[in-house]
Amino acid sequence: MRLTIVGNSGSGKSTLARRIAAEQEIDVLDLDTVAWEPGPARALRSTAAASADVRAFCEARDAWIVEGCYAGLVEATLGYLPELVFMDPGLETCLANCRARPWEPHKYASKAEQDANLGFLLEWVADYYSREGDLSFASHVELFESYAGSKRRVRSIGGP
Repeated sequence: MRLTIVGNSGSGKSTLARRIAAEQEIDVLDLDTVAWEPGPARALRSTAAASADVRAFCEARDAWIVEGCYAGLVEATLGYLPELVFMDPGLETCLANCRARPWEPHKYASKAEQDANLGFLLEWVADYYSREGDLSFASHVELFESYAGSKRRVRSIGGP
């Protein structure tokens, strides 16, 4: 299985990836881990360096899941012919999921630090439909529509 999941923050990408990975016993790459430099500064890495890490991850294993909101990094997976899943449950679902998000220790030093960032995250999620660039709804739609391989657009998320 090769699966690439794209969508807004809070759309359910990580949850879906974790569920499938546990069932299939395969590795998951969260694109946040390659898009940003490690450490407290959290500087964005070059697209070339992050894309190289994505390709290395894909080439090193037969089965994998890659998930994130970076259309350019998602595009780096498409040459490996994964199934592309576009998580598109709508703004209210994404906002609710962000409010209920468990602590993400690979992104934040503490739950308190993550919670302090919630206001910014909710604004970021709401701007998804109007912003431009790699992290936008328009970019994700274009990526999804142009992909000739197997793909699904998920507009509603089932229960746990």
